Amino acid sequence: MTVNTPLCFRGKKILAPMVRVGTLPMRLLALDYGADIVYCEELIDIKMLQCKRVVNEVLETVDFVAPNDRVVFRTCERERQRVVFQMGSADAERALAVAKLVEDDVAGIDINMGCPKEYSTKASMGAALLSDPDKIESILTTLVKGICKPVTCKIRILPSVEDTVNLAKRIEKTGIAAIAVHGRNLWSCLLFCFLERKKEERPQHPVHCDVIKAISEAVSIPVIANGGSHDFIKEYTDIETFQKATAASSVMIARAAMWNPSIFRKEGFFPLKDVMQDYIKYVLRYDNHYTNTKYCLCQMLREQLETTLGKKLHAAQSTQEICEVFEMGDFYEETTAIFEAKKTSLETETQDEDDQMEDPDVIKMAVRFDKREYPPQITPKMYLLEWCRKEKHPQPVYETIQRPLDRLFCSVVTVAERKYRSTLWDKSKKLAEQAAAIVCLRTLGVPEGKLCEGENHLINKRKREDQERLINRDHGEDLAEPSHKKANFIDDTSDMNVPKM
Repeated sequence: MTVNTPLCFRGKKILAPMVRVGTLPMRLLALDYGADIVYCEELIDIKMLQCKRVVNEVLETVDFVAPNDRVVFRTCERERQRVVFQMGSADAERALAVAKLVEDDVAGIDINMGCPKEYSTKASMGAALLSDPDKIESILTTLVKGICKPVTCKIRILPSVEDTVNLAKRIEKTGIAAIAVHGRNLWSCLLFCFLERKKEERPQHPVHCDVIKAISEAVSIPVIANGGSHDFIKEYTDIETFQKATAASSVMIARAAMWNPSIFRKEGFFPLKDVMQDYIKYVLRYDNHYTNTKYCLCQMLREQLETTLGKKLHAAQSTQEICEVFEMGDFYEETTAIFEAKKTSLETETQDEDDQMEDPDVIKMAVRFDKREYPPQITPKMYLLEWCRKEKHPQPVYETIQRPLDRLFCSVVTVAERKYRSTLWDKSKKLAEQAAAIVCLRTLGVPEGKLCEGENHLINKRKREDQERLINRDHGEDLAEPSHKKANFIDDTSDMNVPKM
């Protein structure tokens, strides 16, 4: 497929992917200070495939939300042409599925092939891929052919310069747009992780500029040099020094940017307090979780963690408390009020649109399904299905929608060409469908199976059929149960694609 994005990897200064650091506030701050491209933190393919893409109208972001409602990846229009999505994967088809999920919201896709952490290598991801060139080739080739955005990968150097160069050449043949090279030896990094687990002193290994240079001279695609924060990059002018030493096309900065993202400013560093306050403004603007915010601010403070400011930050247990530590309490109140007002306004607009679009023929009640009011394994949907069969009507048809603003659900059930729904929105598709069934049953004057209704004929029916099966078993008869009988007692809980209102 043809790459249809202006993203270029030559002559760029890039924010490296860093776990817990490369979230939206840090990426936007790096762009403000002069970064050309920003990478998000590594996100695992399996977790991303569980996410739904949700447009957040309050924050004006696109969120990829896990089943537990946790935002796994958040991005916005401001960075759409300059953010590269880095994933951890050991499977070509999974990697492609994730890439297709996010490609419309990012500028490029990167595969992490350098992380030496145990959680990554145990799953055959990260640095473990470097010992499996066939898998590397399969993943990268599949991505290049399968999506329209540029594909990159990030590796570490191997013990042998020749092996590293040969691997880079093989990677180049897959058609990727660029290769990022962390100039530290893979095996020394694995030792580093082992010692880290043993709580021993961390060794500082030098970055091998000569190896990155050898790769730069051996391939025609852009090479992005990484790993110079400790030995080279102390201020902005050092970025060019590191680039020349490695003959690389671009430079990727990790720790130096984590400590102070204004490393990207041509004019020099901003005062650290100003940088931290700028960061907090983005935290509030994009509702960043306070634990992540606190972690990033602690990385910026570094040696100052034992100061009064550092101790106050360490004690903070909410975004509001963090803002108070940095004398931004008033800004917190103002920003919170603005977003609450915006949320209320959008909810009102959504309700108005619902009212205008509402089918006047839909019968409505304000009801919710509470399973505590029903016997185990008995639901209103089962009662409604039983009634339809008894009356020789087609089985109920449920249409469920999800409201993007708050991700709540509403379901409309059609029975005998009439529609029914609850006016209350529920937190899951299943609850919304049960509520719709209750509205229908109550309108029809049909029992819905509640405990307070007395004898439950569905339970009695199940007991009778259980007894019949036991008798059949004793006589050695076939125990297979017709699927239409099972349907009387098994609530339909299969997942379905939920359109967004």
